[in-house]
Amino acid sequence: MATDNRINFWRRNTKVPGRYPKDPKPKFNNLKSKKACSFHEFACSTNDAWDIDDEEDDNFCGTPFPMSFMPSGQDSTLSVHSQKLQHETGETEHVLPHILTPPRNDGHNPVDDGSECEGVNGKFVKSSSDADISTSSVRASLQKQQSLPVRPIIPLVARISDQNASGAPPMTVREKNRLDKFKQLLASPNTDLEELRKHSWSGIPREVRPITWRLLSGYLPANKERRELVLKRKREEYFGFIEQYYHSRTDEHYKDTYRQIHIDIPRTNPLIPLFQQPAVQEVFERILFIWAIRHPASGYVQGINDLVTPFFVVFLSEFVTEDVENFDVAALPLETQRNIEADSFWCMSKLLDGIQDNYTFAQPGIQNKVKALEELVSRIDVDIHNHFKKYEVEYLQFAFRWMNNLLMRELPLRCTIRLWDTYQAEAEGFSHFHLYVCAAFLIEWRREILCMVDFQSLLMLLQNLPTIHWGNEEVGLLLAEAYRLKYMFADAPSHYKR
Repeated sequence: MATDNRINFWRRNTKVPGRYPKDPKPKFNNLKSKKACSFHEFACSTNDAWDIDDEEDDNFCGTPFPMSFMPSGQDSTLSVHSQKLQHETGETEHVLPHILTPPRNDGHNPVDDGSECEGVNGKFVKSSSDADISTSSVRASLQKQQSLPVRPIIPLVARISDQNASGAPPMTVREKNRLDKFKQLLASPNTDLEELRKHSWSGIPREVRPITWRLLSGYLPANKERRELVLKRKREEYFGFIEQYYHSRTDEHYKDTYRQIHIDIPRTNPLIPLFQQPAVQEVFERILFIWAIRHPASGYVQGINDLVTPFFVVFLSEFVTEDVENFDVAALPLETQRNIEADSFWCMSKLLDGIQDNYTFAQPGIQNKVKALEELVSRIDVDIHNHFKKYEVEYLQFAFRWMNNLLMRELPLRCTIRLWDTYQAEAEGFSHFHLYVCAAFLIEWRREILCMVDFQSLLMLLQNLPTIHWGNEEVGLLLAEAYRLKYMFADAPSHYKR
């Protein structure tokens, strides 16, 4: 029975939460029903890491993207779904969690008396997404959420900025003291990078995040007098690459790389207007193409496009006082735009230098990390591990994306930025500490996972975890748990650090 469920999962079911049928005749993926016997088979039988159609392939061209361009796939259908509910109810902020949150008993967490879920007449309750969502049910859900303890609400399409941005309460004394400490470290003739890392681990104030990220990534030297000279030289070097290589994007040897980049860029955070601006998409196109041809061992791989966005947003925030989601980048001076682009390229390159085996042929880095996660979870929480085995869920089926995209598809962008504060403060943060963050992230949803009793429900949950309203508090708790796991299971898995 579990095998049948697994086979049926890969079909494009019109009842999947947040998806409307595109036409009367549903389409099906070409994924074979048999179990992939190798990573190469798995990679070949999967369209990409996000299950988005490539319908826009037919419209590929070398011209900049029009503002009206909208990518196809799950992200855009979620947007349509949330707009429909917004029109019916006049509310937006709680729509997506209502759609994606797995079924619970009377709106509460599963019971704690030993049985993780309750049933009705011996059968488990069906997901609410299988029924029509009526106006009254949405309003009832909103009223129920309003009765919960009050906490700051983060908008649905998600402010990019963290809670320290504009519109937030004034800084506390503790936050001001932290900011002053950062400014003191950064103003010294030779910044103490170890001290800077120690203070950055628990989050970097927004005001000093751009310069701190440049230092922690190794892009800027610790010596204050040399920084301006290094910045000038590296920015000129990047635009030298543009003049030397960018025209070759239409050459026979590189056209497939450029074509894939051109397709993937609109998929990058498609619900945030900033990333749909032609000026921004052209910046990403240049950064990714230059990186790809300068790293022929891997070239461009889907997922690398996501890794540009945190750097771009952080360096943009240096020149933007308001929230950046709707900021018109083309309004900035050309020199400022060029500086943001060059800095984003070099910092992304520094990050990828430490995890490039994730993107070489057959992606051996990701294979090893997924195996490491499986071994680690089997020691941390044997119940979850056995639950996956019982319903034939392979770690590769959900953790591939976690490793390939560094959880960027699982968390709002503001959470990724906070997460990367710690990753850059940690030794081998992106290459090693990320494993423990993934393990902590999985354990975070323990009750919901154990509540799912078939292959399809489990995989749908793991691929649609409701984190849209997460902020600094949730990320801080996740990192604290990952830190605990790192020191409790520092020797596991032994093969991971070879």
